[in-house]
Amino acid sequence: MPKADVEAIFHRFHEIEPEPKGELDYSNAFTLLVAVVLSAQATDVGVNKATKHLFALAATPQQMVALGVERITELVKTIGLYRGKAKNVFTLSQMLIDLHGGEVPSDREGLEALPGVGRKTANVVLNIWFKQPAIAVDTHLFRVGNRTGMAPGKTPLAVELTLLKVIPAPYMLHAHHWLILHGRYVCKARKPECWRCEIRQWCRFEPKTPPPNKPLPKHVA
Repeated sequence: MPKADVEAIFHRFHEIEPEPKGELDYSNAFTLLVAVVLSAQATDVGVNKATKHLFALAATPQQMVALGVERITELVKTIGLYRGKAKNVFTLSQMLIDLHGGEVPSDREGLEALPGVGRKTANVVLNIWFKQPAIAVDTHLFRVGNRTGMAPGKTPLAVELTLLKVIPAPYMLHAHHWLILHGRYVCKARKPECWRCEIRQWCRFEPKTPPPNKPLPKHVA
């Protein structure tokens, strides 16, 4: 995709929503980290329902360790893969206390050393909390990168590295949220809603989908 088109896409995203926000609930770096760990293969809505009660009892690593694995497990049992996730939350909380003075590390190496924290989770924390130019490639972002032609790649890492190269610096901080939200609500997996897409004129996806029960106007395609 030409550099000018990438610039136009993010300029349009910025016009629509200058300050995009993620949909996970959190109050500090620790609760953000825990929420992202719990969100793997789960919806943000489902995670928020569970963490509402969990974070009311434990908003720090010390409080989380005090709850214990069994209590954490009980509180997050509505989330998929909850047993393994509960163990990871307990263990990473203990590691934060032992290795980082109870603080969430601001570097990738420190984050990825924690159980349940991979590159995607680390990128979310680095981007949202520490305001670093990181791109967390989930299924939505992977789809948008490939479908639009902005960052074609066979792996999440390939898409991530390409996006880091092509996204204009002024838009880098919020790019993660713009792309994920676009993929979640407009550029959907099975039925992308091209007829209401704000970046359709620059998108390389063909054929673009028409509105329900209505052909797509020629000037839109």
